[in-house]
Amino acid sequence: MRIAQLAPLAESVPPKLYGGTERVVAWLVDELVDLGHDVTLFASGDSRTRGTLHPVWPHALRLGRKGADPSAACTLLLEAIARRASDFDVIHAHIDWLPLPLLSRLGVPFLTTVHGRLDLPGLHHVIRHFPNASFVSISQHQRLPLADANWSGTVQHGLPVNLLRPSYEEGSYLAFLGRLSAEKGPEDAIRIAHAAGKPLRIAAKIPRAETAYYKKQLQPHIDGENVRLVGEVDDAKKQPFLAGAAALLFPIDWPEPFGLVMIEAMACGTPVIAYRSGSVPEVIDDGITGFIVDSEEQAISAVNQLGRLDRRKVRARFEERFSARRMGRDYEGQYRKLIAAARAGKAALQPSPTREQDLGQNAT
Repeated sequence: MRIAQLAPLAESVPPKLYGGTERVVAWLVDELVDLGHDVTLFASGDSRTRGTLHPVWPHALRLGRKGADPSAACTLLLEAIARRASDFDVIHAHIDWLPLPLLSRLGVPFLTTVHGRLDLPGLHHVIRHFPNASFVSISQHQRLPLADANWSGTVQHGLPVNLLRPSYEEGSYLAFLGRLSAEKGPEDAIRIAHAAGKPLRIAAKIPRAETAYYKKQLQPHIDGENVRLVGEVDDAKKQPFLAGAAALLFPIDWPEPFGLVMIEAMACGTPVIAYRSGSVPEVIDDGITGFIVDSEEQAISAVNQLGRLDRRKVRARFEERFSARRMGRDYEGQYRKLIAAARAGKAALQPSPTREQDLGQNAT
């Protein structure tokens, strides 16, 4: 198949540091190429891919030149796919709702994977205007606020099995990896680690909007020993950070659509202790790849039960459920279903021959 992938422009594909969606898009494109497809990635010019890169903006917006207008960059992305739409059998968008009016009019089958939360005001109005647009969720829980959308399926994220090496040694600290915002639970992670008597290592970026929260709620507890902030980590640093942990703490307080860091930890053989929110029950196999808990008290108890878990089984379950190859195959099936439906729809629109045409054909 000839497949177009539309990526966000905030980060490169894959991202230099933070960027879950862009990381997933990178893995998906490479896997589809390995499966034999002709894939074109529409992304920032500093992206790297095994597919064909169509650069629509010189550099990723977050780490690129300050003051760049995101709307201008997105305008060029939409213009690029509009000009080249006929080159593809299917278009796969990862940029939420923005391209729906355009893609609905190009006459090419298209699919949208929504990567964020869907319980925001106004999204129902968008969905009602595009009843035929096909969507893929990244967990069953993610789609609950928009149950009336045209859901084509759920495809959970996957990553290359050789990207992160497992460690089967008992870790020496608890890990937190993610944005330093209240909904991600860093305060809970600090309290859990303190009560369990374990050091906590935090690998995270501090969003500009969360600077005040960080300084008031988190910084006073980061002493450099029991609680240490190591900053943002790239893929090379993420490996030893996760592999050296006794567990990843994931005490979220929001409807997490997937939680990529959970399967990154599993790839390292590191179990996950997570609150029962959003997609968590779909990702963690309780008692095998970690523990699903409902409170800080239960999380503290879970830390003390980590010795029950076999890190080899954590890694094995990751390979069974969350490989990039499985993700690529799942999307391959989605594309074929879309293309077949589009062809069937075109065939149904073809006018039936008149009786006179039938008689004329029979006579010849």
